Amino acid sequence: MKKTFLILALFSGVVCVKAQKTNEADVPAAVKTEFKSLYADVKEVKWEKENGNFEANFHQGKTEMSVTIDTKGKLLETETSIAPTALPKAATDYLAKNLAGKKIKEASSIKDASGKITYEAEVDEVDYTFDDKGNFLKKEKDND
Repeated sequence: MKKTFLILALFSGVVCVKAQKTNEADVPAAVKTEFKSLYADVKEVKWEKENGNFEANFHQGKTEMSVTIDTKGKLLETETSIAPTALPKAATDYLAKNLAGKKIKEASSIKDASGKITYEAEVDEVDYTFDDKGNFLKKEKDND
């Protein structure tokens, strides 16, 4: 999911750039406060700065997750790893038809600040994005 987390900002319509690792000391207090209010039980967090926002990568139980928070402490989106079989049927049908014989390396669901859900599937270092019903939206080379 590391590659998936690095392109998280892509789904909010922001041009994707490779994330830069950031020391926790460089993360604004408002960002850390928002993160802790959402995930008080999480102890290990890897911070990255991406497109001026801060991304926290962590595990919630056994699930890989990341959240993107702006410098003022507003949650922008949450990405959660999912099993490829949890993708909507229309998405898996699209991939089976257009990428026959290819394996989905990683899959995730992404929820933006308004509650809109999209899905992502990585196949051969290309990220395929689908809407909440599994309709294909776009594909983009993974920048990791």
